[in-house]
Amino acid sequence: MSIRNLIDITDLTVEEIDQLIATAEDIIENPAKYQDACAHKQLATLFFEPSTRTRLSFESAMLALGGSVLGFSEAQSSSTAKGETVGDTIHTVSCYADIIAMRHPKEGAPYAAAQFSEVPIINAGDGGHNHPTQTLTDLLTIHREKGRLDNFTIGFCGDLKFGRTVHSLVNALSRQSGIKFVFISPDELKMPDYIKENVLDKNGLPYEETTSLEEAMPALDILYMTRVQKERFFNEADYVRLKDTYVLDPEKLVPAKSDLCILHPLPRVNEITVSVDRDPRACYWKQVKNGKFIRMALIMKLLGIRV
Repeated sequence: MSIRNLIDITDLTVEEIDQLIATAEDIIENPAKYQDACAHKQLATLFFEPSTRTRLSFESAMLALGGSVLGFSEAQSSSTAKGETVGDTIHTVSCYADIIAMRHPKEGAPYAAAQFSEVPIINAGDGGHNHPTQTLTDLLTIHREKGRLDNFTIGFCGDLKFGRTVHSLVNALSRQSGIKFVFISPDELKMPDYIKENVLDKNGLPYEETTSLEEAMPALDILYMTRVQKERFFNEADYVRLKDTYVLDPEKLVPAKSDLCILHPLPRVNEITVSVDRDPRACYWKQVKNGKFIRMALIMKLLGIRV
């Protein structure tokens, strides 16, 4: 059987994403049915960049499937600190594990790693490029909250230049019908031209760009907030100047729709105040829970396991 990887969200067809969502929803309803699905299987989590939710979500997912986990949470605790190439690290680990989840600060690293692996590779985030399993998490959350993945207006707010979660989700939603995109950011952090040209313009998809969250708010069905990422900036002065551009608080939500769905891939710094957590429209903690279930579904799919 050929090895199936997940490097980019478009590696999955729309039908496959629908199937993964259906499996995740069945896992939520019938967890005991899946508790031994990956018995005697091992997941390696190779995180060359810090992570809390993604790494622990993968580990929790594999353990809930009856499998086991090995790996490292920072590059300095691996032999790359001694000068070993990522290719050699991946080749080695693929001798021990059945599937690998990999995060790396360099764009394209998981794709390159897949050339050396004897087992499936899951991209758990590569620099400012892609984060397909967060996108699956977002899609599951949207589906559970809205009952559909089409015909809505979604606003992306904050760091749209370096935000890999944003890039992946735009790619995924571009294949759905009736989606309108609103991009809310300072000029310095606008959506990259290659996304607008190769994804949106190429497919004739409607979008608008604005610097005002307040003006965009009334039209939104979904608001996807993002953190201005200090680790992506070359100049700390630019980060300090831009980091507090958008702060979502209860006052800004006054003109919003009553069924608005507020998402955030987390971690947050101060772009959503804690007081918003009590608003029933805040769905980001549900996102965290959903991440485990969709990753369980994905692990089974890539391992060819059916329950």
